[in-house]
Amino acid sequence: MKALVFAAGKGERMRPLTERTPKPLLPVRGKPLIEWHLEKLAALGVHDVVVNTSWLADAFEPVLGDGRRWGLRLHYSHEGPEPLETGGGMLHALALLGDAPFIAVNGDIWCDHDFSRLPKQPEGLAHLVLVDNPTHHPEGDFALDADGRVHAAGESRLTFSGIGVYRPALLANWRNCLGTAPGTELQPPRFKLAPLLRAAMRASAVTGEHHRGAWTDVGTPERLAELDAGA
Repeated sequence: MKALVFAAGKGERMRPLTERTPKPLLPVRGKPLIEWHLEKLAALGVHDVVVNTSWLADAFEPVLGDGRRWGLRLHYSHEGPEPLETGGGMLHALALLGDAPFIAVNGDIWCDHDFSRLPKQPEGLAHLVLVDNPTHHPEGDFALDADGRVHAAGESRLTFSGIGVYRPALLANWRNCLGTAPGTELQPPRFKLAPLLRAAMRASAVTGEHHRGAWTDVGTPERLAELDAGA
């Protein structure tokens, strides 16, 4: 199984920390934030990890190298000077990810989820890890029913953690799904993944699980400081 770590964002809310350091390379408890993900993926038995880059892209390889120290093979998917968003970034990385289901993780989160619980073959097009709504996102993202299906609307909404397993087929009809949305005319195209997930949810093709452990969206310097302090 291969994996994708999203690391292309500009980290604008984290400035001035991200003016010279990409957010996934900011240190948390003694090591770069992205390293926590790489260690967990290596422990799971993943060998090939794609890291998508854009903002300060040249900073990653000097820190992470080729992944050998974790027993991984790192591949860098450079998107150019402007990030392609989650959907465009995933589409751009498919050539490196192959045809089988893969894990994707946001590079700017910290979570103690056990990756071994993730399905290697999701029932539908995607399997998402959801968490309790943080104070900065009380409305949540998606609803999880008793059968483990994820819905775009519903009661008791939870927040998407940024961890999931995806089949490449999720992106097969991205153009039909998005139409002429801004960014789709670019080459390579720039678009968010959420509209494709919502379309798959309407077809009951997205499963999920509720992770009740620790999770942090490292979106501000304050949250980074709290996480680094072990709060």
